[in-house]
Amino acid sequence: MSETHEILESYLNSTPIVSQQIESYNRFVRVGMQRIIDSQDMVEPDVSGFAIKFGAVRLEPPVIIESDSSTRRIMPNEAIARNLNYSAPIYISYTPVVSGIEKADSAGEAFVGELPVMVKSEICYTHNMTKEQLAKEGEDPDDPGGYFIIKGTERVLVGIEDLAPNRIICTRERGGVVNAKVFSTTVNFRARCSVTRDEYGIYKVLFPTISKGMDLILVLRALGLQTKEMIEEIDNKEIKNDMVLNVELSKAKEMGITDAIMEIGRMSAPNQAKAYQEKRAETQLDTYILPHLGTKAESRKEKARLLIRMAERASLVAYRRAKADDKDHYANKRVKLAGDLMEELFNNAFKFLMRDIKYHIERTTARGRKLSVRGNINADTLTEKILYSMGTGSWPAGQTGVSQTLDRTNFMSALAHLRRIKSPLAKKHPHLKARDVHGTHIGKLCPSETPEGTEVGLTRYLAIMSKVTVGADTKALEDKLRELKLIPKS
Repeated sequence: MSETHEILESYLNSTPIVSQQIESYNRFVRVGMQRIIDSQDMVEPDVSGFAIKFGAVRLEPPVIIESDSSTRRIMPNEAIARNLNYSAPIYISYTPVVSGIEKADSAGEAFVGELPVMVKSEICYTHNMTKEQLAKEGEDPDDPGGYFIIKGTERVLVGIEDLAPNRIICTRERGGVVNAKVFSTTVNFRARCSVTRDEYGIYKVLFPTISKGMDLILVLRALGLQTKEMIEEIDNKEIKNDMVLNVELSKAKEMGITDAIMEIGRMSAPNQAKAYQEKRAETQLDTYILPHLGTKAESRKEKARLLIRMAERASLVAYRRAKADDKDHYANKRVKLAGDLMEELFNNAFKFLMRDIKYHIERTTARGRKLSVRGNINADTLTEKILYSMGTGSWPAGQTGVSQTLDRTNFMSALAHLRRIKSPLAKKHPHLKARDVHGTHIGKLCPSETPEGTEVGLTRYLAIMSKVTVGADTKALEDKLRELKLIPKS
């Protein structure tokens, strides 16, 4: 490099060119796997008084089991030469629970499957090796890493662009309708919840499991807010008028909380038993409306307040007091890199493993055999599920082409492939605005590097000095804000 590129040279010497993939995967290994296991840590089969509780997860460095049953370490170059998987054994601690009591004396650790290891990540042998050590081991000293080895093939997980989760995005639709939506995302679930305001100022709530809009006042009433509280939540007089209008026109203004829940039940499950309707309504309120705020009854008031904020935002945009959000603005986007994609895949595979364990325990009990936790865990269930997606590129969320064979045409094409970002939009549709270069791309995405033809503007590449942060857990910040009484306690 010439003297004019000193900053660029200094940056590339201190930051690996595929650091975004490696850091994202490292966070998944450190935090993501354990979070998934904690969110679904109990296997409760249809066996009287027996359950299994899973605890800490542990990964060992990549190993290979030879034909004579001996186990030894394996390096990436050997995995490629012998068409093997470069993967690490996963161990999870467990405790049997008998009649609600945890049996600590029967606790142990079980092998549950194998996780593909990213080359140069913190569980890879080549991590922190010097160029001399890499050359001695037969590895390429200039290889950037950031890819996986599945059956001897180098595979890369392409970053996927998505709308930012858990934040209000307000847009204008046809016919004077304004839509404030939140992609409410938890570890296990993603629900699109929206509040629409029509040209007459009437609010409707939309969420999964309902085909047409539901009266906002009815939903707020079922979530536990009094009519007076709904109006007091809004400061702006003009928007307060919108809320008063909705309250006056709603049949829910005189209803009690139980009546509102039953009304939602009648709309959701017509001609069903009352007990079923009530249970169905409560499931919808707790599971499908803004699940990121919680899926228990105590978080209902917090959900109601956010729905009012969404309605308020829709009115502000309708009255032109605030600008509609630009979906193509990069502040409203997030890029899912290898760690986030592996989290989705591991979550899906772990659910299958839990179901498999449940089935095996029930079958063992039905045959009158002695129950053993390790004997009912089939490690191939988790491994095969992960390897299938990694090998075919078909991801649990319905996306295809996520895992791709690394382009080794030359060194530059390999680096470009590791920094590729893909839009989830269908390539056969025009999506003219989505394909354009947006002002906020500058410094983050390369404005000129994109394929020609149907993929133009949908497949992009990170700018050479752009760095992707791996995100952070917001719970600590929320707890601090509640402690300072800046947001109300739920």
